[in-house]
Amino acid sequence: MIPHHEPRWPAGLALLCCTALYIVLPDRLVVGPRWLLPVLIILPLLPLSARKHHHPDESPWVRRTVISLLAIITIANVASVGLLVDRLLTSNVSQGRSLIYSAVAIWLTNVIVYGIWFWEIDGGGPHMRAGGDVPVDIQFPQLENPSLAPANWHPRFYDYLYTAFANGTSFAPADAMPLTLRIKVLFATESMVSLIAITVVAARAINILR
Repeated sequence: MIPHHEPRWPAGLALLCCTALYIVLPDRLVVGPRWLLPVLIILPLLPLSARKHHHPDESPWVRRTVISLLAIITIANVASVGLLVDRLLTSNVSQGRSLIYSAVAIWLTNVIVYGIWFWEIDGGGPHMRAGGDVPVDIQFPQLENPSLAPANWHPRFYDYLYTAFANGTSFAPADAMPLTLRIKVLFATESMVSLIAITVVAARAINILR
């Protein structure tokens, strides 16, 4: 495989989308001050988005910073799921439509953030994949059967985002298969959050509208 350069701005834009979805959640589903998560995400994201992965020896602080941002959003989103479920099960809820919108926002955040996780973890991250052939964590069909793809094809951010979308809707891998334990854990945790948002939360909220 020919070495390639891959910019960070698509993942940076996706992180901003996650932040925006978190901001629009009701106060009762937000952990801590509403401004805290946007500040923690946006300040370090600005310099990172302008960088490209030129070779496998890029500064390790870049990847550590991105993984830290992902962990912050993931924890915040899981906490929002817990708060939403608690409100649905223990409170006398009358605003079903608002809860449906909140469930959708949480589900979208879950898909986007795990798409970034897959992109950042597979093969040691985009900085390692930029250097050429590396052991992969996710087996895309184009890698297994190169005849299905253009010459020198390699997975890009939108491929990982689609993988997260497929896993978040079917609760199982679609065309891309997890190969390693760490990526299987990510697939499983994404499916768990999606299962709660789609079945438990959405079903309860729809029932409120009746």
